[in-house]
Amino acid sequence: MTKKNLLLLSSSRVEDTPYLDHAKEMIAEHLGQIKEVIFIPYAGVTITYDEYKQMVQSALEDSGITIKSIHEYDNPVDAIQNAQAIAIGGGNTFRLLHQLYENGLVQAIQDKVAHGTPYIGWSAGSNVAGATIRTTNDMPIIEPPSFNALNLVNFQINPHYTDYTPPGHNGETREQRLQEFMVLNPTTHIVGIVEGTAIKMSGNQIKLIGGKDGFLFLNGEKTKIADGYDLTAIN
Repeated sequence: MTKKNLLLLSSSRVEDTPYLDHAKEMIAEHLGQIKEVIFIPYAGVTITYDEYKQMVQSALEDSGITIKSIHEYDNPVDAIQNAQAIAIGGGNTFRLLHQLYENGLVQAIQDKVAHGTPYIGWSAGSNVAGATIRTTNDMPIIEPPSFNALNLVNFQINPHYTDYTPPGHNGETREQRLQEFMVLNPTTHIVGIVEGTAIKMSGNQIKLIGGKDGFLFLNGEKTKIADGYDLTAIN
């Protein structure tokens, strides 16, 4: 029986709300009595790791949570092995996965999470929790050794999902890109989570939370799923 304890947020903001403001209650509930989190800022590209750590710390300080960033440790693997909880922020998914491999953290995170250590991701941090990063929205600005990700859940995740098409836009829409993925991978599930929502896994149960609908993609079909939808069967 799995002991995984995951909170996979679509985004760090909803519309014009402050950074992580909408997620504070979900994060606090997810962590329970834990008040110290190892943060992985590797998805940040146009922000320094120190700045990124401070941004997360400022957002969660009034929840009594202390953020320690993995870049401050001499041995990142030891930091993960001794972590009370792990959080991975948003940014560029390709850079994030590249750095996870570079620092030997993929297996370390998988092992730690398998034994019940809480994991929190948002945006790119949720992308890498899926089987692969092949349904990320990001530009491949760097090449990781593999597209295989942490596989904390064995389906694909598409954060920030929207079917909005700006007037006059002639490029591929998000839906068209996911349709292309399904043509080549017809038996692989994709969960599209809109901003403000999350995928929550406790033990063997996985569900959609956040008060809004999400979307399930499989074999060319898109299905709307309601808040609270049980995703356990697709994992």
